[in-house]
Order: sequence, then structure tokens, then C-alpha cells
Amino acid sequence: MRDSMMNINEQSKWYELTPGAEIYEPATSREVKTGEWRVLTPVFHNDQCKQCLLCVPFCPDVSIPVEDGVRLETDLDHCKGCGICVKVCSFGAITMEEV
Repeated sequence: MRDSMMNINEQSKWYELTPGAEIYEPATSREVKTGEWRVLTPVFHNDQCKQCLLCVPFCPDVSIPVEDGVRLETDLDHCKGCGICVKVCSFGAITMEEV
């Protein structure tokens, strides 16, 4: 099923689609780049970040990577721009901008 979902295009037949175009296999979110759905983009200001990492568990898209205990740049391929990270950041290290 995964292979058929990845090859859907304008020429696909209606019977090749799942109901509602649902994806039934696990771990497919990395294959679908949903970041282009954004209207506003989170901008990370590293100089203001205190590395509290509070933004990380609040991100519903798991778009805030951490490596060796340090927050990295937002994964814009998958961030949908909800702004929750901005709301939970007490240090102003993340702002939402039209980019």
C-alpha cells in the first residue's frame, strides 16, 4: 500500500486511493513533507535560546530536533507553523514570520 500511496498523481484512478486518502502504514510522516502548508514560519533565534528545551515536547509535528542536549534549527520540511513553540518559549527565542 505504501508504494501505491507514494505514486499517486493526477493520473491515478479513484480505486487506487484509500478512503479519504488515509495512510494505513506506520512511520510514513517523514515521507510526506507537510511544511509547505505553513502560512507563518517559526524563526529560531539561537542567541536568545537558554536550551530549556520546553518547546520540544510541545511541538505536535516533532519538528524541533535536539542533538547532544542542544536544540537545533526547526525542521521546516514538516513544521506546519502552528506557533505553539512561540507560546511556550519564555525567552523570545522563537518568533513567527512570513518567510
